[in-house]
Amino acid sequence: MAQKKWQVSKIRYCEHVGHEIALETQVVFPPEYMPDHPPRVIAHRCSNAMECNKLDKATCAWCGTNPDYRPF
Repeated sequence: MAQKKWQVSKIRYCEHVGHEIALETQVVFPPEYMPDHPPRVIAHRCSNAMECNKLDKATCAWCGTNPDYRPF
């Protein structure tokens, strides 16, 4: 059976929140009987997205509120 896992891609300093955040990628690994297929990336997120989305202004593409701004 295929497995979905969130993996940390990068750790960066975010000027918007003033501390380090982790940029994570959701990867689907193929089942054991299909070992020659590579893992697939299906989503991206920021470890601080919940807190950023509570703010009144749009933040960045990693939080899902402003697709035009990619700070990293």
